[in-house]
Amino acid sequence: MIEVLDGGLSTTVQDNGRYGQYHIGVPPSGAMDQFAHSVANYLVGNDEEHATLEMTYKGCEVRFEEDTVIALAGAEMAATLDGEAIPMWEAVAVDAGDELALQFATAGARTYLAVAGGIDVEPVMDSRSTYALIGIGGHEGRALEEGDVLAVGEPAANADAFVGTRVPAEDIPTYDDDDANIRIVIGLCDYRLTEESKERLTTEEWKVAADADRVGYRLTGPELEFVEREQPFGAGTDPTNVVDLGYPVGSIQIPQQPIVVMRDAVTGGGYATVATVISADRGKLSQRRTHQSVYFTNVSVDDALAAREEQEAVLADIKAAVTPS
Repeated sequence: MIEVLDGGLSTTVQDNGRYGQYHIGVPPSGAMDQFAHSVANYLVGNDEEHATLEMTYKGCEVRFEEDTVIALAGAEMAATLDGEAIPMWEAVAVDAGDELALQFATAGARTYLAVAGGIDVEPVMDSRSTYALIGIGGHEGRALEEGDVLAVGEPAANADAFVGTRVPAEDIPTYDDDDANIRIVIGLCDYRLTEESKERLTTEEWKVAADADRVGYRLTGPELEFVEREQPFGAGTDPTNVVDLGYPVGSIQIPQQPIVVMRDAVTGGGYATVATVISADRGKLSQRRTHQSVYFTNVSVDDALAAREEQEAVLADIKAAVTPS
């Protein structure tokens, strides 16, 4: 069991997502940075399906009621275990009664705490992920608060053997301020933008707005203009409107300024979606902080699929590297 002493700014239970429910309006939820979530799990002998704690901007404080193994991955957050500093991206042994405390993130926005055996909350629609907009999944469908108690699943038989294993340095993301390039595939409704605005989308600087969250990443930047037309039947009167369609996760809708649809977003609506952030870069975008820059680069679908395969290969290599022989 784990007792929450301080929930931090926003800490939720997340696994790799709730799939197959999009048609009834339920988004996947799940870890915003799937790469860091998966790596944290690998370090403690879990699979990527196990639930972790996603901590946004500031970490939580918890007390462990049993001996276990933990790992932290993602945004840089100084962490102490019973007052002693512990490393990130490394499996750490915990004794019953130990207290873990994390500070504000200094690079990146989201850190994942994995515990051997995973956070064992009741699955909803085959997922333990929190979807706070409607209050399902995770712990009571909400962010953690002081006094919450979380069960932990059965750890791998060799979980103790993972202690001290560490992710190779070359595979640890840096979340640098300057690393602002995010790859996109242009479409579905890019025909609604003027040619000049399409060029602006991929050549000018965008900034992460203060209200970027698990639902959507709102960006600020240059004005974009739409092609003039008589709005079709079924679409709203605003030039940003189209006839309702589904919103792919990662799609960029343009209600004047761009919003990137993230993992807790509504699944459809009537805003023009002009591009989609490729799956390999969505975790990177979720680690961009308020007021940081974003530059979009247009790539092909083949490039996007190759980037996904490359990221999956890196994860497979990390899993092999941290698993005791």
